Amino acid sequence: MPSPPIQRAVALARGINVGGKNRISMKDLARAFEASGATNIKIYIQSGNVLFDSKDAARCIAGVTRQLRESLQLEIPLVWRSAADYLRAVNDNPFLAQSADPAFLSLGLLSSVPAPSVVRQLDPNRSPGDQFKVIGDTMYLYQPNGIARSKLTNAWIDRALGVTSTFRNWKTATALAALLNPASDS
Repeated sequence: MPSPPIQRAVALARGINVGGKNRISMKDLARAFEASGATNIKIYIQSGNVLFDSKDAARCIAGVTRQLRESLQLEIPLVWRSAADYLRAVNDNPFLAQSADPAFLSLGLLSSVPAPSVVRQLDPNRSPGDQFKVIGDTMYLYQPNGIARSKLTNAWIDRALGVTSTFRNWKTATALAALLNPASDS
């Protein structure tokens, strides 16, 4: 039986190195990926953005989660996408078509696709001035009043949708896309 092809992927860690919580060096994070079978590992900035190659990214992520728990006693959620799926998520941002200021955009990866009935129940007026769109396992935020003032928090999103979410500002999201696809103009 032929071996599965190696796939490029991106993993986003949630809530590391923020406010002194979940402190982890990027070397330790890279080691956890390596120990879990990932190759060609590249870390972008200190907030846990990891590009890697793997024959089985889901299994690799499970291994990283286990490594971090066992070796560093850290429970760090990781959400991942194949390079193709991540690039599609960046390119499909609905707020770009509305000429939204990229400085106020965020890309969120969800651990799974929430039920459409749950998405429909989200309160569009929860954070006046802010907007969101859920498309499959991706959530897009437009927060013109600033992220710090927004009531569209990870805790609310996770509870409301029944998922684990992690977000990156648009600058980071597009930088990762460029690293995944250097030929693009993301």
